[in-house]
Amino acid sequence: MKLEKFSADTRGFANHGWLQASHSFSFANFYNPERMNFGALRVLNDDIIAPGTGFGKHPHQNMEIITIPLSGKLKHKDSMSNEWLFVEPNEVQVMSAGTGIYHSEMNGSTDDYLSLFQIWIIPDKMGVTPRYNQATFNPEDRKNKLQVLVSSLDDASESGLKIHQNAKLSRVDLDEDSSFRYDLKSDKNGVYVMNISGEVTVDDTSFGQRDALGISNTSNFNIKSNSKSELLLIEIPMIN
Repeated sequence: MKLEKFSADTRGFANHGWLQASHSFSFANFYNPERMNFGALRVLNDDIIAPGTGFGKHPHQNMEIITIPLSGKLKHKDSMSNEWLFVEPNEVQVMSAGTGIYHSEMNGSTDDYLSLFQIWIIPDKMGVTPRYNQATFNPEDRKNKLQVLVSSLDDASESGLKIHQNAKLSRVDLDEDSSFRYDLKSDKNGVYVMNISGEVTVDDTSFGQRDALGISNTSNFNIKSNSKSELLLIEIPMIN
C-alpha cells in the first residue's frame, strides 16, 4: 500500500477578501508541479465565501464538477436553466460540463458565510451533453458507515449522483475510537481521504482537520478514529 500525506498547511491559499480559498492542487495563482492532481482528481478547493458575494458567470468544459456545501447556502444558476437553485449542507451538486456550459455560484445569504468543497474530476468521456443534478443525503446514514454521494454513470449497482468517471465519492462520520474498513471498487483506483474534522489514523499515519491522505496500490485499508471525525473519501482511477 502506498500512502502520501498532504498536510493542510501545504495547500495553496488565496485571500481575495470576499473569498478565502485553500487549494489542494495547482489552481489559479497557486502552482506546484508536484501538486497537479491525484489520479483523475484535478481540483479540491476548500472555499469560504462572504455573504452576498460569489463567482459570476464563467465557463467550464469537459470536467465533472461536484460541490459539497459544509455550512451556509449556495445559490447556483447555469446556461441549462435560467432559474436560481439553492444547495445547502447535506446536499450535493454535480455538473457534467461536457461540450461547454456557463454558470454562476453565489453565497445565497446576505448574512452568513458559505463554506464548501468544490471538486473537479477528469471525465472518462469528452464532449458529452452537459447535465446537472443535486440530491439530499441524511447525515444519520453516514454514522460509522459509508454513505455514497457520487458514483459512475456506468455502474448501476452504486447509489448516489452520477458522473462520467469510474469514481466514488463518499462520506463517513466516525465516533471516537471506532474503526472502519474501506474496500476499493477497482485495483486501478486510489482514494484521496480528506479529513473534514477530527483525527484519524491509517496504517500508523495520523492526520487531522483538513489534512488529506492519498492511498493507492491496495484493495482495502482500515481507518481508526482517534477522536470524533468526519471524512470525505474520493476514489478515482490513478491516471497520469
